[in-house]
Amino acid sequence: MISMPIFQLPLRLLRQSLAPLCLAFALLPAARADIVYRLAQPNVQAGQAIELQGVVFNNTGSALSVTPPATLEAGLQDAAGHSRSLRFTLSSPPDAIVLPANTFAQITWAATAPEGIPAGLQRLRIEGQPDTALALDVVNGHPGQDETRQLAAAGAATAEAAAGNLSPFDRFRNAISPYEPIYFVVGNRDGADARFQISFKYRLLSPESPADAGFMNHWYFGYTQTALWDLHSDSIPFVDTTYNPSLFWNRDALWESQSRDWSVGLNTGFEHQSNGKNDEDSRSLNDLYIQPSLNYRFEGGSVLSFMPRFKHYVATDAEMRYPDYLGHIDWRLRWAQDDGWALSGLYRQGANGRGTVQLEAAWPLRRTFLRMNGYLYAQYFHGYGETLLDYQQKTSPTVRVGIALVP
Repeated sequence: MISMPIFQLPLRLLRQSLAPLCLAFALLPAARADIVYRLAQPNVQAGQAIELQGVVFNNTGSALSVTPPATLEAGLQDAAGHSRSLRFTLSSPPDAIVLPANTFAQITWAATAPEGIPAGLQRLRIEGQPDTALALDVVNGHPGQDETRQLAAAGAATAEAAAGNLSPFDRFRNAISPYEPIYFVVGNRDGADARFQISFKYRLLSPESPADAGFMNHWYFGYTQTALWDLHSDSIPFVDTTYNPSLFWNRDALWESQSRDWSVGLNTGFEHQSNGKNDEDSRSLNDLYIQPSLNYRFEGGSVLSFMPRFKHYVATDAEMRYPDYLGHIDWRLRWAQDDGWALSGLYRQGANGRGTVQLEAAWPLRRTFLRMNGYLYAQYFHGYGETLLDYQQKTSPTVRVGIALVP
């Protein structure tokens, strides 16, 4: 149970930011506090946990004490009209929450998806809240990482569109999802330094429904930015920054086996990389790439993915000899548990034995004593291309540790 006062953010903006995640408001008794319900995940398998979150707003002019119920009774109804009962249990002790005026708090309940529940879109209704209806997609097997994020965005967009009040800002936000890892790590190679990366992709054409996604609905604009930061020099300068926009077609599961343990995906497109500098320090390259993925899901709840990326350089200065150092193939391997370790490795081979290795490991921080979002993240790098500026220089083995938002 988390209570977080908001003094600078207008309450109207806060509501707008939560609008795509819920379908209704219900008034709490007594002091007229508002509560918004939302599902933490858009899809679930039978037997898995369903997390229901309630965000309580105090719209009164004075402080308000709210005691959340220990349980919430709810029902799941499929397209054929068949219903199943659910009981959500409060995830923290039912202590009273004291909310100052115009603030909010988040409350979480959890339930288990019934065994034998049919696959498909289900409507979740909470007893005592007739105006609240949430959509939950029940799947057979485990959706891929990209499909999960697409369902999250498209599911929210579809629900809001049905309500008739999807704003342009909401459409823009629902089309954005993570792409490459997002992290900040610190190390001590020749003095303290940091490496960080931000990355996202924007879906250019969203379908009316995830089930109706066609070829054009899988086109994305991507952007990744990676920087190396010198922390030991007096002015603490940035050593170099790589700007990496791309346009690509991506689908996480082009084919799935009947048992849904094997799947094949594809990411292919065009990308540009440059460091934004002038004259002798300028670096710039372009490539067309194709990246198939072969995925296997283990019964224990983890996925192993093999994702080689084949690159063909175009409109790139041949005298810079980028392929000799950055190679034509990125060999990528990743193993990730549903709620645990995420391990990945990259190997690329340039000319004349110029090899590069990057290894990454992540563990969810909410499974530590910190109980916070994000991941404890470690990265090992050895080889060429850590920065575009010094792509011809071999980096000595480096280990950095920090936090990842997306591993």
